[in-house]
Amino acid sequence: MFITFYKYCVGNLLNLPLKQQQITGPILITLICCLLWLFEPTASEYFALQRDLVAKGYLWQFLTANFVHTNTTHLLLNLTGVTLLWAVHGQYYNVKIYLINIVLLSIGVTIGIYLFSNNLLWYAGLSGTLHGIFVYGAYLDIRNKVKFGWLLMFGVWLKVSYEQLYGADQMIKDLIAANVAVDAHLYGAVAGLGCIVLNLVKGNYLPQDHRGK
Repeated sequence: MFITFYKYCVGNLLNLPLKQQQITGPILITLICCLLWLFEPTASEYFALQRDLVAKGYLWQFLTANFVHTNTTHLLLNLTGVTLLWAVHGQYYNVKIYLINIVLLSIGVTIGIYLFSNNLLWYAGLSGTLHGIFVYGAYLDIRNKVKFGWLLMFGVWLKVSYEQLYGADQMIKDLIAANVAVDAHLYGAVAGLGCIVLNLVKGNYLPQDHRGK
């Protein structure tokens, strides 16, 4: 197992996905998050998910909440996640599909929070969406017969289950100066499964070889 892990990580790091179709999506998401961060705290006042405002018609918050952050550390943690997922699964990325997945997963996360997590009155951050991207990337590994994809899939669901039972790490709470919305991670992972189903149902949802051109 260690040898498989080593080959998987080293292989991906030595062959970073640097084609335009592979890197453009993550760069765009990074730029959007950084741009909104420059306008904090005003950005969060208008774009973070707030139940009372959604009830008044601020429906754009279902999407925009995923791109604003509580502080600089929160932003950097999520952008690190974007980068790591690109390094691991960027060979599958295609600009159009990547951005479609980001939108679908982001809306899936916030709708899940709005409908099922009544205790969350306010939400911001990309971590839920990243869990969905992780699930989808592990699926593409499995589909392309990369055995380590099974371990990644098992690992992300183990993490989500642990958080549902025991909550998030206190250190992360301190770093982002807010409670970690572990429910968002669950909804993101479930939304990732939805993207997988969509892929299975709609055969042309991804390029035929599932890799960025």
